[in-house]
Amino acid sequence: MRRRSVLAGAGALTSAAAASVSAPAIARGMLKLKMVTDWPARSKGLQSSAERLAQAIHAASDGRIAVEVFPANTLVKALETFDAVGAGVADMYHSAEYYWEQKSSAFTFFTTVPFGLSADELFAWVHYGGGQELWDTLSAQFNIKPLLCLNTGVQMGGWFNGPLASLGDFKGLRYRMPGQGGEVLRRLGATVVNLPGGDIVQALRSGAIDASEWVGPWMDMDLGLHRVASHYYYPGFHEPGTGLAVGINRRLWESIAVSDRRLIEDAAAAEYARGVAEFSANNAWCLRTLREEGAVKITRFDDSMIKAFLVNSKDVVAQAGTGDDLSRKIYASYHAFRTAIMDWSDIAERAYLNSRGLE
Repeated sequence: MRRRSVLAGAGALTSAAAASVSAPAIARGMLKLKMVTDWPARSKGLQSSAERLAQAIHAASDGRIAVEVFPANTLVKALETFDAVGAGVADMYHSAEYYWEQKSSAFTFFTTVPFGLSADELFAWVHYGGGQELWDTLSAQFNIKPLLCLNTGVQMGGWFNGPLASLGDFKGLRYRMPGQGGEVLRRLGATVVNLPGGDIVQALRSGAIDASEWVGPWMDMDLGLHRVASHYYYPGFHEPGTGLAVGINRRLWESIAVSDRRLIEDAAAAEYARGVAEFSANNAWCLRTLREEGAVKITRFDDSMIKAFLVNSKDVVAQAGTGDDLSRKIYASYHAFRTAIMDWSDIAERAYLNSRGLE
């Protein structure tokens, strides 16, 4: 469904949405909502999280709020969820905000940026550092109310068909990596390719691409990447704490009771914490499996590579904050919070983890 068909359907949806929240339904205290996602059906960690969020909202409301979840390419096509919800074709979406960077590059700050905030830090900025208010202002331009609802944690750097001997090996490398991380690699000479997740394995197998990132051991093994590539690099500088969001039609959001808004906010926050834990646990088990099987070499990017990633990332991320006044405000807020939280994280998380490594 293209954008014009989404908008053309807005009138039909208006009546559909009105039916779902009609006066008799509101009088009975019932809400029936449609959530569209950008994830395939049965997608571990992503679609499953969207469905769990829907179930949590239903349970917390004692059945008053029913959320029906539609995977990608069912009610609307993948990556058209934002327009569908803004137009009222659907009530909610479950997706990644950096997919909307063509509308505003500032959306990327609410998902992840290279060398940006970790999962805990992103949640802290959004909820306690002024991020939510800026995000609300940005999304309101498109009739959306956004909430964080999931985080994958630190991702891996990617799968390669051979070892990386030097920084020069990135030149001409056909590398599947989206977003700002892809732009960083492009500046290092890589040929950046964007492919849907379902196409990555075949592209690596055929030689159409030389390398690809996806998420982490849990989802990567589920996709089958460990069967078509032999070298697995870390850390994922490009996605250090990838936040996913639920976006709600703003007119709908403003029409429901404050108590129901709070219920949805609390359910989204709880799912964020649950999702971080789920990804951490499953990544740990799957990493152990990879090590025990021994077929894949798991390697850290060397310091020269990481330094090059960092230098180029600063320019790429700063450029995302050079648009309109709101984009500049979002970048300034994010950058200031990152500076402050790094000081604390260095003497808290980093210092503790380094000391634990002495055993």
